[in-house]
Amino acid sequence: MKNNGIKILIVILIILIIIAGTLLAIKIMNTENNTEEEKLENEISLETEENEDNTIDIYNGDQRPIAVMIDNHKSAWPQASLNDAYIVYEIIVEGGETRLMPIFKGKDLDKIGPIRSSRHYFLDYAMENDAIYVHFGWSPQAESDISTYKVNNINGISESSTNFWRVKDKKSPHNVVTDTKKILTMAENKKYRTTSSAKSVLNYKAEEINLDEGQVATSVEIPYSDSNLVSYKYNEETKRYERYSKGTLQKDWDTEEAITTKNIIITFVENYTLNDSENKGRQGLKNIGNKKGYYITNGKAIEIVCEKSSRTRKNRI
Repeated sequence: MKNNGIKILIVILIILIIIAGTLLAIKIMNTENNTEEEKLENEISLETEENEDNTIDIYNGDQRPIAVMIDNHKSAWPQASLNDAYIVYEIIVEGGETRLMPIFKGKDLDKIGPIRSSRHYFLDYAMENDAIYVHFGWSPQAESDISTYKVNNINGISESSTNFWRVKDKKSPHNVVTDTKKILTMAENKKYRTTSSAKSVLNYKAEEINLDEGQVATSVEIPYSDSNLVSYKYNEETKRYERYSKGTLQKDWDTEEAITTKNIIITFVENYTLNDSENKGRQGLKNIGNKKGYYITNGKAIEIVCEKSSRTRKNRI
């Protein structure tokens, strides 16, 4: 999500769900037309880079994408390397909290984390990106679905402390990290593919997208729960949105740079509490089918429809 001067690279009607989340309502501020309250599923953040010959680097090369489950509890802040992801999904979990799933491609990163356990609906978005799925533990539903769908996953609990290690500046369980070199080495040892010819779930273009007919969206509020409000504030100078969670500007763990994004996509779906024997309040998503949503960029928002025909198929917008 970094490189504040970079131009947006999206073709509107082909964007897919990226940062996911379920909530009761979304409020687009500074606009005459507020949306009705609905359950929210997905919010997408996109990032692009443009090199000297004007080609797009955001989804370049044949290295297989890596999807990592990131802790988003307040005790886990700040997180490392979110600004290096080409897509970041955010989805509600138990207790009204969310977890993040950044997806990296062709990056050499020394620290990613803090890493937490898997939830089964994140698999839908790891699979549509053909990503190696990295987590530290899992819910029973995620464990079952990883086996059923034969997801190439790396569970840090089963790996050595040299591959997943705990840092001292955060408290357990919010302090597990890894890096991309170790992820790729572990993937090779498991005989997973480390290259991919799959196309991006998004189409990109190098020109700015200005939503001239859209409603003003200079401040976007996403209440995942009564205690968990995420907001994005538009910076007219950089033409990017700065991320706030529970009123706090989000920054990178090491660089202390603000977490920003050029684009946001939101899709509304229903979330529900699972009826399982553990009674931990774990969630499920009704994310299959045609869902209403928003595409937000450059201070404007337009309504969209997102289609996901199955858990393994890519979203279409």
